[in-house]
Amino acid sequence: MANKNLNKAKEAKKDEFYTRLEDINNELKHYREHFRGKTVLCNCDDPRVSNFFAYFAYNFEFLGLKKLITTCYKNQDMDLFSQNKSEQAVYLVYKGDKNGDHIPNADEIGVMPLKGDGDFRSQECIELLKEADIVVTNPPFSLFREYVAQLIEYDKKFLIIGHQNAIKYKEIFPLIQQNKLWLGYGFKGGAGHFISHYEDKATAGDHREGMIRVSGVTWFTNLETPKRHENI
Repeated sequence: MANKNLNKAKEAKKDEFYTRLEDINNELKHYREHFRGKTVLCNCDDPRVSNFFAYFAYNFEFLGLKKLITTCYKNQDMDLFSQNKSEQAVYLVYKGDKNGDHIPNADEIGVMPLKGDGDFRSQECIELLKEADIVVTNPPFSLFREYVAQLIEYDKKFLIIGHQNAIKYKEIFPLIQQNKLWLGYGFKGGAGHFISHYEDKATAGDHREGMIRVSGVTWFTNLETPKRHENI
């Protein structure tokens, strides 16, 4: 049912699933020591609605971050989200609180235009990737192979969401064998609820309004965690 829902969403050109803040917090609480003094990139996010941007911006000092960079893919469908008024692809840079109110205010966030559409594969987005120490985001499932390959090519630390079926991909499984990638702590019950304007017709008992339930999603990372060394 989950795969059918995803396919229908893609066919409807509504393949936009935003991760809930509580799911981000539940996973990232296990990695806090990795972020001190680091530059974080979220390069598959619209910072105007992305909870990844919200998590890192509001926890900037707590995590001890150096810099937060978030790229916004150009909106190709102006009916997709009412919040998205601009067709301009941009990237945001946040370097922490400057006025002491511990809130990421608009005048503290640098907003810069991108020449292209914000695709993570574009050269200007690759240049931003080069600046980053750790990449954290929810990349498009359909581009998961390409996305991971790029992270490995540029030797980046990462924590990203993907479907567990990706473990079987010929491009992904060798990375697991070579200890270049492993699973994170995951989603409760092995399923995630993502914020989406696509109408979820699923009859699951935990169906939630305004969200789509996707089974089999998990976190992939190359950040060390105690879980990785637990005896099975």
